[in-house]
Amino acid sequence: MSKNAATDHRIHNTLAVRWSPYAFSDKPVPAQDLASLFEAARWAPSSYNEQPWRYIVGIKGEGDTHARILECLVEGNRAWAQNAPVLALGVVVRTFSLNGEPNKAAEHDLGLASANLVTEATTRKLFVHQMIGLDPEAARTEFAIPDHAEAFTAMAIGYRQTSDNMNQALIERDSKPRERRALSEFVFADRFGNPARL
Repeated sequence: MSKNAATDHRIHNTLAVRWSPYAFSDKPVPAQDLASLFEAARWAPSSYNEQPWRYIVGIKGEGDTHARILECLVEGNRAWAQNAPVLALGVVVRTFSLNGEPNKAAEHDLGLASANLVTEATTRKLFVHQMIGLDPEAARTEFAIPDHAEAFTAMAIGYRQTSDNMNQALIERDSKPRERRALSEFVFADRFGNPARL
């Protein structure tokens, strides 16, 4: 099943083929590939080079972190994310390490790091499904996350399940066409809402 983006303008193929499945195979992710995903996150840009991202990673079959992350997800996400061989929490550190002042760019920068991770995953034929549906306070308690930080997102990482005997509901969810707003709806000139001529 091809889910390549039907772009209006040419973009790099890595971006065009990236999408987020619900049906994951239980095939393990090689340790070196997983390390490279977080290495890609490491080199993301950030305000004042603060790097306000932290990740808590659980690998199925290695300790209980995978199961503990799963318990921090909302019920709807648990139903499908349990199959992914790797789960991760994206934790945002909301204050600058130098002076303890609030970092207004922290969530933005966690997003940049995770985008790097997702792009690297795509080059390795891996899939990442990001989730906002989690309980930050449950994660705080479970993983001793300090007060100046918060579990902000979660990620399921692995290979897409393609066998015929997989969950039919997940097949249907994964079969839906990809859609995006047109550039004219979010790229403006002169004033907000006035489409730029691109």
